[in-house]
Order: sequence, then structure tokens, then C-alpha cells
Amino acid sequence: MVDVTKNLKVYTTYGPKSAKAIQPNVAAKMMSKAKRPLLVVGAPVLDNGLLERAIKIAKTGIPVAATGHSMTGFVGKDVDASYINIHSLGTFIGDPNWKGLDGDGQYDLIIVLAHKKYYINQVLSGIKNFTSLRTLSIDRHYLQNASMSFGNLTPEVHLEALDELIENL
Repeated sequence: MVDVTKNLKVYTTYGPKSAKAIQPNVAAKMMSKAKRPLLVVGAPVLDNGLLERAIKIAKTGIPVAATGHSMTGFVGKDVDASYINIHSLGTFIGDPNWKGLDGDGQYDLIIVLAHKKYYINQVLSGIKNFTSLRTLSIDRHYLQNASMSFGNLTPEVHLEALDELIENL
């Protein structure tokens, strides 16, 4: 009998296309120029000062897709936020006939913030391989399956990068 339970280390595989590293000011310019951007946030947005920054980004007119229990942070904050399961969103985004969370049409830039790396990276892999959408990670971990991504950052540097991004929106 072959033992297939040995060496179960988790490895992240890289495809032929990995995310390009991007600076906060360039990310802000991309977000400003997008016609239909969507900010997708996960439950970790509720920790470490991220919610305040996500709300500031949303108040520039970028709608929010709140996944997990992150929606609780956006209630009553006067932002366009909708709850959706991340797997459902990943599926819907790939459908060219989907009209978006607001019914106004397909998004052209998907911005991700505050997700578990191993989780969102798989959703981004589906978007990368089966759509022509651009994706931008402004999370503190490099996400190789996004089109563009911040590098791996400490929590403090990540907050500084988000502040610079917001300043340039």
C-alpha cells in the first residue's frame, strides 16, 4: 500500500503570468480611471484600521462587495456596499451577461482587500484564467493571481500604502 499522506506541505504554484508589483500611487490612478471598479473586501477588513480605509475608498464612489461578515462594518456608513459570498462573486464575475451587484453592467476592475491569501488567490486564479478582467490586490500579501498586486508588507507599511493610495484617489 502506497502512503500518500506524507509531505503535505502547502505550495503555491505560479503560472506563466504572475501579478506585476504596483505602487500605491499607480494603483490609485488605475482605480480612478476605471469605469466600473468593484472593491471586494473580506472579514479581516474589520481588524487593524483597515475598515476606516476601505470606507474612505468606497466614499470615492467605488462600490463594495462585502464578503464573509465584513458587511457588518459597512452598515450605516453611507457607502454603496452589498453582501455576497466570495465563491458566488467569482462565478458571477466570469459571466459576461451578469449585470453586477447594482444591475448597471459588468465591472472592469476588481480590487481585493483583506482576504485570506490562500482563499482569494484561488478566486483570482479563476478570474485570471477565464475572464479578461483586470484585478488589483491592495492587500498586504502579494497575490500572484491578480493582474497587479502590492508586495508582501508588514501591517504598518500596509496601512501607510493604503493611506498613500487614498491620498492619490
